Amino acid sequence: MKNRTTTLASRSLGSFAASLCIFLASSAVMAQSLSILPVNIQMAPKQMATTLTVINQGPAETSVQIRAFSWKQVNGVEQLTQSDDVQVSPPIATIAPGATQIVRLVLRRAPQSSEATYRILLDQIPPAAESGTVRVALRLSIPVFALPNARTAAQVRYRVENKDGVATLIATNEGTRHETLRDVTLSNSQGIDMKPAANASPYILAGATRSWPIAMSAGGVPPATGSMLRLNGVGNAGPVNEVVTISGSP
Repeated sequence: MKNRTTTLASRSLGSFAASLCIFLASSAVMAQSLSILPVNIQMAPKQMATTLTVINQGPAETSVQIRAFSWKQVNGVEQLTQSDDVQVSPPIATIAPGATQIVRLVLRRAPQSSEATYRILLDQIPPAAESGTVRVALRLSIPVFALPNARTAAQVRYRVENKDGVATLIATNEGTRHETLRDVTLSNSQGIDMKPAANASPYILAGATRSWPIAMSAGGVPPATGSMLRLNGVGNAGPVNEVVTISGSP
């Protein structure tokens, strides 16, 4: 299968459901109600298959398309490449109101020395709209983490870079398994709290580098180069509490 690479902003990947934007005046906007379980798939070593459950909670039947993408973070940018490494069955389905569709996912090749990462995109195929109505289609994005038979672990280093008056939290994962970072706060010696921009994806994939711009309060001054900040957050194994050094030029 010919690969197709799509670059997506972290914000769109972090959203569980994103509406397709429709710029059209209308008397009503309607969207089918879909839910999917689980919202995060962890595949154990030697596990080659799993399932998703898609539930149509709306009042009418709806059709969906399900596709698998290889998921990487390249130079801090999320990239999805359509891939046949994961076989999806069925790739298209029509679900009656109140009904459930089971989607089977099969790995075509086992991960090797590092965790393999994918995303399953489920796109709603909206029916023709009634007169005076716009139907809004949904996209659901589900992360898939497949572990190899070898032992894996995340190994993340954090730092803050101050460049041209803009402070950025940078995480580099030199390990073989992904890490997450949520509920992040950075505090300086004066007790002033700073936070990365909201709605960012929490995932730091194996072998990748992620960055989060630090949101400053009104009139706030970026931390000085050479100073220290205390990073607090929540990772896969629990609380993260580290002192990070600020590098770069003010």
